[in-house]
Amino acid sequence: MMKTPYYLIDTSKLIQNLEKIAHVREKSGAKALLALKCFATWSVFDVMRGYMDGTTSSSLFETRLGHEQFGGETHAYSVAYDDDEIDGVISHADKIIFNSISQLERYAAKAAGRPCGLRLNPQISSSSFDLADPARPFSRLGEWDAGKVEAIMSMISGFMIHNNCENTNFALFDRMLNQIEERFGSLLRRVEWVSLGGGIHFTGDGYPIDAFCSRLLAFAQRHGVQVYLEPGEATITHSTTLEVTVLDTLYNGKHLAIVDSSIEAHMLDLLIYRESAKVSPNEGPHSTLICGKSCLAGDIFGEFRFAAELKVGDRISFQDAAGYTMVKKNWFNGVKMPAIAIKDLDGSVRTVREFTYADYKQSLS
Repeated sequence: MMKTPYYLIDTSKLIQNLEKIAHVREKSGAKALLALKCFATWSVFDVMRGYMDGTTSSSLFETRLGHEQFGGETHAYSVAYDDDEIDGVISHADKIIFNSISQLERYAAKAAGRPCGLRLNPQISSSSFDLADPARPFSRLGEWDAGKVEAIMSMISGFMIHNNCENTNFALFDRMLNQIEERFGSLLRRVEWVSLGGGIHFTGDGYPIDAFCSRLLAFAQRHGVQVYLEPGEATITHSTTLEVTVLDTLYNGKHLAIVDSSIEAHMLDLLIYRESAKVSPNEGPHSTLICGKSCLAGDIFGEFRFAAELKVGDRISFQDAAGYTMVKKNWFNGVKMPAIAIKDLDGSVRTVREFTYADYKQSLS
């Protein structure tokens, strides 16, 4: 058995999501770009590129990674480009999306010859977390004034609209898209492409995927645009686990088990959004609080139920450990960073990356 901790990407489960993405591409005419801000483990790009059209990024480094390792179309976006990175972005990107009119005007001359887009903020979203809500009050994410956008239409060929967040509700997606069309319809009909961003959980169980395809196709035909989707979580949902081992057990009013991993370092979004990890199965007579090994008091994966009382050496698999995990992992406390492993279609498991003290040291000064 491999030594824990490690992230384990199951290729067969990854392909299940990718096949749904391919179905949407075929039936709707939309193109699909992997959102590298969510998942950027390039060791599986060879599997993914056959089902997707390219990548979308949020920084110079992501843009370069998508261009060099994934190929296809490379869309670049940033909340704000800097003078010393814009040339690098332009050299690696097929389309450059600006967050504001001022950034567009600042770099338009440099970007001449590349299709340019602008982010629109429709001031509506599906997010239940203020932290992740792109339409929150005083949001810096995109332009919302159609009159101001009207004045720069000659400078752009497309729009990016990212207002969904873990949205499993097709009716809500449809309703918000109707509102976007009502508000920006006259502008949408004057561009060549529109990205509807990510956060649409169309690969989830029970999602009405054919109705989704029909809605995308109708949108594209009504406005005469190429639609893009930017799936992140939808691409890798249910594909990856974080494998850990119990290092110690104790009782302090509840049964506790300390594992060789940390939410602060290895599943940071759990801490940020105050959510619990997922363990399957989560049933049995023995309830145990699973804790990380960092010194942070709140480093707790959650409370779960097990068929037998946990003991030192037992293994636990945390589910859904791909999205916003490997891209956010860090060296807090110097806790050993999980290796990255891939389970191939034949069932064999191979390690594609291990991290050492040298990596920790070199990440510092």
